[in-house]
Amino acid sequence: MVRASDRVATPDPDWDPNEPDTATSSAPWRLYNIGADEPVPLMRFVEVLEQELGVEAEKRYRPLQPGDVPETHSDISDLARDTGYRPQVSVEEGVRRFVGWYRWFYGV
Repeated sequence: MVRASDRVATPDPDWDPNEPDTATSSAPWRLYNIGADEPVPLMRFVEVLEQELGVEAEKRYRPLQPGDVPETHSDISDLARDTGYRPQVSVEEGVRRFVGWYRWFYGV
């Protein structure tokens, strides 16, 4: 956050409202997708969460629903270019830290 705030965003002079590119803007701000820059299957995420919580999730598999995205992952190229920052935390470490924080914050 500090690195991003140190670099003031400027409007993209090539942005065309007639052919808008969702990765750029005429506005003087930027949004960054922050993640590990590689896909993590949903079930791997669930497995790690189960391990950290010490419980098995009750899973009900269903077909893809309208609006579901079959695959996605973060593209950190803009973040790395603008700030020099490349996240290095694995899903295992990130979930472990989050569960620890959650338990501390909520006293559970």
